[in-house]
Amino acid sequence: MSGRIPITASGLRRLKDELKQLQTVERLKISREIEVARGHGDLRENAEYHAAKEKQSHIEGRINSLNDWIARAEVVDVSRLSGDKVVFGATVKLLDVETEKEVTYTLVGELEADIKRRLVSVTSPLARGLIGKAVGDLATVQSPGGPREYEVVEVLFVETEE
Repeated sequence: MSGRIPITASGLRRLKDELKQLQTVERLKISREIEVARGHGDLRENAEYHAAKEKQSHIEGRINSLNDWIARAEVVDVSRLSGDKVVFGATVKLLDVETEKEVTYTLVGELEADIKRRLVSVTSPLARGLIGKAVGDLATVQSPGGPREYEVVEVLFVETEE
């Protein structure tokens, strides 16, 4: 995969933290597990050994992916953005027109999206429906339950933290 990957500074920090954890802690742990399992005899019938080797393979794959993503990361400094239009990095307060409930989401790169933390991928249907909208605009967004209409109440540019 090539091309730049838009990401916020805190999103890049989380990727680097995960990479460091995998390289300095998980790699050593899985090496020890493999050594212990190797001591249990015949490797052809040693389920513990094969499970540990598979786990090692997953860790190494994740390390390779993280290295690639970090190398291609293009950090968008959200603190330098401004305006009233929804763009990458914006924190958007919305009013669900039907339920009259307010919700707030931050538009981030695909690698840092986390719906529990209200971080929505810029490529998601919600974000695509909001990009370019300004305070007071209505956005119709396709959701699993059908189209939903949101009013843009506020657009903020603040760097999200862990």
